[in-house]
Amino acid sequence: MNDFQTIDRRVRLVDMDTPRGRINMDSLILHPLTLSWASIKHCRNIIFEDHGYLTWTAMTATTKLRNSLLAILVALLVGRWLIYSIGKAFGLYLKRKTAARRQSTLKRVRIEEEAVRSFYRRSQKSEDDDWEKIESYGAATSTNGSLADSDWEGIVGFFHPFWFVGLIYTRSKCLLIKSDSNAGGGGERVLWAAIRATQKRWPKAVCVVYTGDHDATKPSILERVKVMSRSFDGRDSAHRADSMMQNRFNIQLHPPTVVFIYLSTRDWVLSSKYPHFTLLGQSFGSLILGYDAFSLLVPDIFIDTMGYAFTLALCKFFFPEIPTGAYVHYPTISTDMLGSLDAESGRGLNAGLGKGWKGTLKRWYWHFFAWMYCWVGGTVDVVMTNSTWTQGHIRSLWGPNRRKRNKSSNIEVVFPPVAVEELEQAIEISESSEARREKALLYVAQFRPEKNHVLILRAFSQLLQSNLGDAAKATQDVKLVLVGSVRDDEDKRRVYSLRLLAYELKIKDQVEFICDAPWSDILDWLRRSWVGVNGMWNEHFGIGVVEYQAAGLISVVNDSGGPKEDIVVDWDGGPTGKLHNLEMRGAS
Repeated sequence: MNDFQTIDRRVRLVDMDTPRGRINMDSLILHPLTLSWASIKHCRNIIFEDHGYLTWTAMTATTKLRNSLLAILVALLVGRWLIYSIGKAFGLYLKRKTAARRQSTLKRVRIEEEAVRSFYRRSQKSEDDDWEKIESYGAATSTNGSLADSDWEGIVGFFHPFWFVGLIYTRSKCLLIKSDSNAGGGGERVLWAAIRATQKRWPKAVCVVYTGDHDATKPSILERVKVMSRSFDGRDSAHRADSMMQNRFNIQLHPPTVVFIYLSTRDWVLSSKYPHFTLLGQSFGSLILGYDAFSLLVPDIFIDTMGYAFTLALCKFFFPEIPTGAYVHYPTISTDMLGSLDAESGRGLNAGLGKGWKGTLKRWYWHFFAWMYCWVGGTVDVVMTNSTWTQGHIRSLWGPNRRKRNKSSNIEVVFPPVAVEELEQAIEISESSEARREKALLYVAQFRPEKNHVLILRAFSQLLQSNLGDAAKATQDVKLVLVGSVRDDEDKRRVYSLRLLAYELKIKDQVEFICDAPWSDILDWLRRSWVGVNGMWNEHFGIGVVEYQAAGLISVVNDSGGPKEDIVVDWDGGPTGKLHNLEMRGAS
């Protein structure tokens, strides 16, 4: 009775006939929800003692609001259930579609594995110690200290669609002679280290790598990973030419349980395909690439090692029961990026671009994308980052949504593997070797805009011009060596413009450009150089800086990102390098 305007009046309700039958008004009072389902719109009057008439519009705003909210809640629940059901249905379809490939893949792996075992049994050589290490992986223990389930024979999928172009997002140098190849980078090294860890814990598991490089065969890829990779006809692929051996990672792998699945839709994630709204375009393009991967083979565990977080959300949409993991090299968007649009305090390539109506739209677009990025990050089960700086940003972006979804695992820092031992063996550090070093400033980085080669050139020019008189003798023979890879025509034009800038600054005789240098040449420059520089703002980790230090160079880096928080830090009360708060506007 409180749902009607009955102040100081007694209400006499009259039963009414409707096209759907007779409605008892007393039942409506007792069960107000029936007002939404009965044909109450056909009710014409409710009679009061004072002979006034009250129509449907007499219902209070509270009841209308309650019914509206109820309808919205029901719609949301039904919609969520419907979306969940559609995802499960697609997932079931993909599992059935790829069941035959799954079985054939597992069968082929077992055949290859038996062939390798037979070969090693026949060889009976002491050099098979590495193989014995792989054999002993069954004794590995899980993270909680209990014995790992070494008999698990599932499939672990690693989403790594790029060997070459893709590594431009995760590496600061080129290690191969070919101009189109950045193999040997930090992102690829992380992949092989993850596969090795998987083989140690689950020796019978199959590691599937989703890649888009159709011209890269399994033998050619594994050849540079570790000398242990062998062909099955008895020929040892490890003892090839020294030029090939220089490109290996020195990571022990068991080749038979490594399988490559080749994707055909990689063009959807190329930045050149999206001249506008690049972040959004590449992210939605990764959904197409991810569907391509799942339509070929559905794994039991899915791991992304290249920053395609949207594919992990797609995996959860299709297969809620499959665990997902992400190794984040660099957040696709960060709070620093959002702040860089400010005209006064902005830094980086987008400094000051938030002005005007275009800047306002860009800011809205970035905030919208950041909201989407936060949402997809909340779906990931296990998250690792490559540095403390990356961890802080991922926690601020993904943390709230992960807590809402009750993700129990923390976002941990796992530093990327660096060839420190190899550098220590290849480069002598002693008083005599230090005396042989040249006055060379070395910058090893791909020729990309964010690497700030322009800034380095201008800073080097100022260094030469600021030293006059006696101080000029100290910089008389100093030179700047820029070593990096050239990916495409755009990079070639960028290198040409850098050469022009060096000419304009009148330092062309003191600057040397080395494009697409092999690892042996990079080692030589690390051995000869005096100072290692890094001009990138908010470098995610800085593998090159670690290699500077391992080679005995003095590190002079930007006062930001991973180098600041994890690498160029005080040790035993002394500095390990020099941090500079450089002005970024000149590099944009």
